[in-house]
Amino acid sequence: MRRTGFAFHEHCMWHDGGPCSVFPSFGGHVQPAGAAEHPETKRRLRNLVEMTGLVDDLVPLKGEPADEADLLRFHTRRYLEQLAEMSEQGHGEAGECAPVGRDSYAIARRSAGQAIEAMQAVLRGDCDNAYALCRPPGHHAEPDRGRGFCLLGNIPVAVMAMQARHRLGRVVVIDWDVHHGNGTQRAFWDSNEVLTLSLHHDNNYPLGSGSLEERGEGAGYGYNLNVPLPAGSGIGAYLACMERVVLPALTRFRPELIVVACGYDAAAMDPLGCMLLNSTTFGRMTQMLVEAADELCEGRLVMVHEGGYSQGYVPFCGHAVIQTLAGSTVSARDPSAEEIAQWGQQSLQPHQAALIERAAAMLESIG
Repeated sequence: MRRTGFAFHEHCMWHDGGPCSVFPSFGGHVQPAGAAEHPETKRRLRNLVEMTGLVDDLVPLKGEPADEADLLRFHTRRYLEQLAEMSEQGHGEAGECAPVGRDSYAIARRSAGQAIEAMQAVLRGDCDNAYALCRPPGHHAEPDRGRGFCLLGNIPVAVMAMQARHRLGRVVVIDWDVHHGNGTQRAFWDSNEVLTLSLHHDNNYPLGSGSLEERGEGAGYGYNLNVPLPAGSGIGAYLACMERVVLPALTRFRPELIVVACGYDAAAMDPLGCMLLNSTTFGRMTQMLVEAADELCEGRLVMVHEGGYSQGYVPFCGHAVIQTLAGSTVSARDPSAEEIAQWGQQSLQPHQAALIERAAAMLESIG
């Protein structure tokens, strides 16, 4: 058993993005429907962790809202002022597909605070590793705008806070959300102290973002790596990415902390993705990182919840990740895992392998 922190606050569930369904807005021929980024995907994960008893094996964490000084290391003051004003008015658009409702700014600050608390607990030694169940998510947010359901950059804000408060050096951020982690990429574009790796569906969201050719600039050149996977990539492709790209990159970089932008929209049942993973695969990928963290950085590993839009399936994926972090025997039986694993195209396909090999060839620039 490991001491695994679990950061959660009910306030994060109260952000209301409005009835935008899977589209940026409704109207015309788009009937209003519940937002894709919905609190139930996260709340049901929290419920399952309690239902199985896994919560009893975790260290409860409850972070305070991120303060202005922390936010300003990544975001512009003008954007924060605009976000606060829209939040007070009870409506607005922080950016592309980033609706704002009443109290959304306060809730987004609370979400970033959970990521900060999870990282602090690990760096202080209070926990061996940690999981931050954040909402709204953060990996699409940019310095001067929100994007893709994200209002504040939870991971960039937290990493920069740890660099300032704890003199944290080399950090790896691995993003396995099905959408490109554009905000995190931008935050550390010219830094050789933070290695960013994003495994995502090729040119899904944001459009025109996340290609192999985007590698950073200046001192950061080579320290940004994207693996834009073809649609329909499954268990074989993702495990190959971990084995041939992510783990060798970690070994070359030798981080002091490993952070994961932990989205579940690469799961087979997600309405906003077209990949084929099951909950077991998320557990296997997590185990790989647990072992790497033990070898490279005294086990310091923090998962920060990002996307995942299947209310029924996200809880099983998240439970597998948290159970693996904790080294717990408390499991949740996924009724679909075995069936998904038998679907066609789950093995590594030649076109997927070729793309992964191209990404692996770029590891030489990591010092």
